Amino acid sequence: MTDATNENPRDESADGVFTGRRILVCICGGIAAYKSATVVSRLVQAGGEVTVAMTEAATRFIAPLTFQALSGRPVFTSQWDQFDHADPQHVRMAEGLDAALVAPCTMNTLARLAAGFTDDAVTTTLSAIDRARVPVLLAPSMNAEMWSQPATRRNLGTLSDDGFRLIEPASGWQACRRVGSGRLPEPEALIAALADSMT
Repeated sequence: MTDATNENPRDESADGVFTGRRILVCICGGIAAYKSATVVSRLVQAGGEVTVAMTEAATRFIAPLTFQALSGRPVFTSQWDQFDHADPQHVRMAEGLDAALVAPCTMNTLARLAAGFTDDAVTTTLSAIDRARVPVLLAPSMNAEMWSQPATRRNLGTLSDDGFRLIEPASGWQACRRVGSGRLPEPEALIAALADSMT
């Protein structure tokens, strides 16, 4: 007979790290977005106050309602969203954060961040974060060919110079039916990287 309480073991290495911490989780339009649901759920279970921002493309892979249910908070899907009409939503969301995680971070979003675009919920909110004070982690996710493109390498260099932190992608089976680098790490690895950035 199985003990139902052990079906989803907690990541004990993160115990206490997220309690009372304000964390932004940004989700971009890749099939790996499903892993972010587990990340959000576990951060909330670990005591974090998690807000989710999604690109429009991300909402085609997984519904905002999923993240609203898991986080217990409204999900930011457009730079025009106004949950509090007293101030710009992206500025209010960025204030008081302890960390931000972009997972999956697509090739498109890497390029947009490197170029300084701020015209969706994710890039607009990230632009309002002081990266000298708040760690912003990017977890790229794309197929091996996209990961190896010179444009991707250039953008990663620019983003590193701009103060973003990179979570190296894993290697393995990809949605394109190939094996290679560029796979989004598993939720446990993403949570561990986030915990490390906050200690």
